[in-house]
Amino acid sequence: MTKIWKLRPPSPSASNLAHETGITPLEAQLLINRGITDTPSAISFLTPRLSGLIDPMLLKDMDMGVEMIVGAIENQENIIIYGDYDADGITATALLVNFFSSLGVQVSYYVPLRLTEGYSLNPEAVEKMASDGVGLIITVDCGTTNQKEIEMARERGMKIVVTDHHQIPKDFEPICPVINPHRSDSSFPFQSLAGVGLAFFLSIAVRAALRAKGWFRERAEPDLKHYLDLVALGTVADMVPLIEQNRILVKWGIERIMASRWPGIMAIQDVAMVNGSGVTPYDIAFKFAPRLNAPGRMGSAEIGVELLTTADPARARDLAEQLNALNSERQSVEQSILEQIENRVSMEDIEYRKTLVIYGNGWHRGVLGIVASRLVEKYRRPTLVLDIQDGTAVGSGRSIEGFNLHRALERLEYLFERFGGHYHAVGFALDAANIEALDRELEDLGQEALSDDDLIPKIEIDAEVPLSDITLQTLKQMEALSPHGSGNPEPMFCSHALEVLDSRVVGERHLKLKVRQEGSVLEAIGFGLSDRHPLQAETINMVFTPEINAWQGYERIQLRIVDLELTDQGSKLRTD
Repeated sequence: MTKIWKLRPPSPSASNLAHETGITPLEAQLLINRGITDTPSAISFLTPRLSGLIDPMLLKDMDMGVEMIVGAIENQENIIIYGDYDADGITATALLVNFFSSLGVQVSYYVPLRLTEGYSLNPEAVEKMASDGVGLIITVDCGTTNQKEIEMARERGMKIVVTDHHQIPKDFEPICPVINPHRSDSSFPFQSLAGVGLAFFLSIAVRAALRAKGWFRERAEPDLKHYLDLVALGTVADMVPLIEQNRILVKWGIERIMASRWPGIMAIQDVAMVNGSGVTPYDIAFKFAPRLNAPGRMGSAEIGVELLTTADPARARDLAEQLNALNSERQSVEQSILEQIENRVSMEDIEYRKTLVIYGNGWHRGVLGIVASRLVEKYRRPTLVLDIQDGTAVGSGRSIEGFNLHRALERLEYLFERFGGHYHAVGFALDAANIEALDRELEDLGQEALSDDDLIPKIEIDAEVPLSDITLQTLKQMEALSPHGSGNPEPMFCSHALEVLDSRVVGERHLKLKVRQEGSVLEAIGFGLSDRHPLQAETINMVFTPEINAWQGYERIQLRIVDLELTDQGSKLRTD
């Protein structure tokens, strides 16, 4: 698919920022491109410290929630952590289970089944918890919209504390402590915590309250730094912006992963074959997170929680291998559905459409969101994928910049039995008889909101640099900007008029190049770009991310190709 290269203009303030902070002008430009324009913000960004974490008591209802939890601990009530089935929910659940266990407090957990119970609290689960004698429910990564279930729990004599980071509904009226950074009445100045980050802040507050009560005079006080690896896993997996508070948590959490105290984290590193000198956000997002998400998609997410809470290395290894097998199964199911769709949909079919609504019978509902993501990547259109069973359609959707999918569903709410989500991702259910209307009405909204230009993917380029400027020293200086992820993307550069000295295909689908510009020669790898081979003796323009490839103690520069074009075939570059 054709892409537009958008080169950010050089900032005239980059040299001043570089001088005031002691960094290079290129680093300063990268910071400015990420919205960090003043010296204090730059220094804070470059030196994230745990002392920079915000007081958790600024979160609305944190005081009430902590009081309720401490009371339940002192009264030896049965406490249950009610989680979610994705990687964020799994890590948040595991964090609180491990934390309470370290206090010597008995705790259990409950994770609903995606395919039969759906997201968040449900009446059947509330009834079961009541019959099991639960005294206090603590939700993680869910609960804000569960007014009916919360009332039901209270009627059955249970207390409940909600911790959640999802959007606040219009009719929100809390009837229990609801700790959510999106609350308009909260003084907490950072809204983008993941569910596991919120669970970590709850742990900080509970520990402080217990310390004030003398709880640790005869007990060991848990060191919460040991929980930061779990926080990093869930935060990166949930794709929240890696800025401000999240940057601190992930920066320190990644350092903990390689020496984690949790056997499950060590085991998942082994099965994901991440055994190098360090773990990166890329490893978390594309190697750890899919495996943690797989059990929730294919069956029960509870084995993911068990993996991250077991103290037995042998059991952890067994569970990690189960996750690995489930992830392979998930990939196979996903590919089967994609092949069915590809057999009946082509670019020609949708050339004049702005949205896609695709449905089938008997599709595995646990992978519909991933399938929708793959279709958005290929066709660059907001996409809903639905499965129809017994007259009811259940689906997931993914979107692009310029089209708020959740707001679109709000405008069409009369068609749905239920729906939820956010700008880029939604889940929903409706009567199958309404699919045709959904297709028509969503397309009308797409035609209204999206231009043809919106359907062309854009690559945001930080700067144009000559190959001679890309040195090991430069790349090591830029490491101060890591960890990279949502809100803080990897540096993206472009270079022009590169002579291709060598072109070959590696691993069947990947393009390996050796390029020269004046006297500088570097190697480049383009994952999934084998269709561009052969390029030997051609002159190309390239967009890339530079990286240090370390092997057996030897470091070399490699350019990870994002896109390329032949120099004599015009330019995709825009500077407006």
